[in-house]
Amino acid sequence: MESAGAMSKELRNWREVGDFYRRASELYIECGRSQPASDALAKGARALEDSQPEEAVKLYTDACTILEEDGGEQMTFDLYRAAASVYIKQEKYTDAASFLLKLGLAADKCKATNSQTKAYLSAIIVYLYAQDFNQAEKCYNDCSQIDGFLRNDHGRCASKLLTAFKDGDLEEIKRITQSSIISNLDHVIIRLARKLPMGDLNAWKANSDTIKDEEEPLDENDLT
Repeated sequence: MESAGAMSKELRNWREVGDFYRRASELYIECGRSQPASDALAKGARALEDSQPEEAVKLYTDACTILEEDGGEQMTFDLYRAAASVYIKQEKYTDAASFLLKLGLAADKCKATNSQTKAYLSAIIVYLYAQDFNQAEKCYNDCSQIDGFLRNDHGRCASKLLTAFKDGDLEEIKRITQSSIISNLDHVIIRLARKLPMGDLNAWKANSDTIKDEEEPLDENDLT
């Protein structure tokens, strides 16, 4: 079945590519072999990344599910990264960030703190590239619930980067995105980071200031 999938790719019969690799995966599952079952789906996903990106992401997702159901979260990292990369190529940045956060969750389950915090920083960079500062900040606040993120270089880098955006400090943004912390992320994330900021930085700062002004002051007599 895998050979048939590879031949279908050569013949550009894209629909059959996915069908054959899925069937190969099913047969491996029947034999109780989760790793080859996941690998078959990943091969199909890689074959379809350019021609059928949505199907490729589905295959990557299913490949991750097979591994996670078998307690193999650590083997999903590259698959989640690949799926996020597909979405970045499609300019679907919210979806890409979502997969990076799923990677972070998988890493948390197997105590891979460095991979987890890298994934969180990467997701924040994706949101900033998409010019969604509010979501980037929300993502940072959510990730900050994880103690390891706040104490980690990736967390500190994310904090400094968000502060630089709030301050409208172009030089600081460029300095941070050229740092060794960013340079050790995945190549697709590095490319996005090095292009920051996208859009009008002054507009970003003005929006941040507006949000601050609109926040209701604390009423000390109302503690409900």
